[in-house]
Amino acid sequence: MIGSGSKAYVLLEDGAWFSGTARRSFLETPGEVVFTTNLTGYQEVFTDPSYVGQIVVMTAPMIGNYGINEEDLESEKPQVRGVIVRELSRTHSSWRATGSLEQWLSDRQIPIVEGVDTRRLTRHIRSVGAMRGIVARGDAPSEDVQARLEASPSMEGLDLASQATCPAEHSVGNPAAKYHVVALDFGMKANILRMLTALDCRVTVVPASTGTDRIRALDPDGLFLSNGPGDPAAVDYAIPVIKELVESSVSTFGICLGHQLLALALGAETVKLPYGHRGGNHPVRDLATGQVLITSQNHGFAVRGTSNVVPGAKQLEVTHRNLNDDTVEGVRHKDLPAFGVQYHPEASPGPHDARNHFREFVQTLDRQQVTGY
Repeated sequence: MIGSGSKAYVLLEDGAWFSGTARRSFLETPGEVVFTTNLTGYQEVFTDPSYVGQIVVMTAPMIGNYGINEEDLESEKPQVRGVIVRELSRTHSSWRATGSLEQWLSDRQIPIVEGVDTRRLTRHIRSVGAMRGIVARGDAPSEDVQARLEASPSMEGLDLASQATCPAEHSVGNPAAKYHVVALDFGMKANILRMLTALDCRVTVVPASTGTDRIRALDPDGLFLSNGPGDPAAVDYAIPVIKELVESSVSTFGICLGHQLLALALGAETVKLPYGHRGGNHPVRDLATGQVLITSQNHGFAVRGTSNVVPGAKQLEVTHRNLNDDTVEGVRHKDLPAFGVQYHPEASPGPHDARNHFREFVQTLDRQQVTGY
């Protein structure tokens, strides 16, 4: 039976609310309400640090049917503030499963509201835009819940990278690896590290606030700028660091928030999208080859730009465009070894069309070792 349990709901800041049920008690929890079109990969979605501060609507009609395992985590805990679904599977079946999604979320005190008309909710967000919301138990929104929602912060101007970053510097990979990469961690997914270490990189992961002097002291072959949550313009402490390192010819690769920060460091602007790009089916065109990549995405902001120009950043050229809304999906420095993509080439979950970007980055490290540039 869909949505059995006590009455619950999700309330949006424009006053719209959507009824559902909850199988357990939880505290009223505010966050930005967004939706993802992933059909599978809910475990990877919920542990992606780019979802810090957000309540995620799953557009797939049922989730939880293959349970949870300990191998597919993108971070060590759920990062979402809450989950909204049409139906939460009562049973799970997978040879890899170590437990149920319901119990896993419950153990970690993540609210889940089911029995919601997620199709109607998603259409509302697409029409009006992503906005603040709150999940709560009860028959209908109360004044107290409304007040708590109104007191919650807006995503614009919010630095969440400082919350999602690692607490301390640490190293991953073979100490004798061919390449040494320093990764600025703004909320990095685990599969990024798997991809880099598989390409013979030793990765030193450093907190988002790490300064230029420390990064130079680590003597990296390249700099990686990770994905992460929140408004890129609010991560202003990282922008001068990135600018100085890029302009000193350090090979640099940015993904998602890292791509946005790379562009900001070189003079670009970012804008908040109406409802963002989240899911595993976003088509992107490579402007150099004409190839269309089906990509995994999770972001609410984008670099402002046209088909071939990034205003304010004359050194950048646009390399990729989104075929749904024509937003900028990739940029490259015209003279220096630095590039970024808005989507997630490491996927997890999602298609593997764009994984070659990691090899492209490693090729720049090869050239730098040979030529010094």
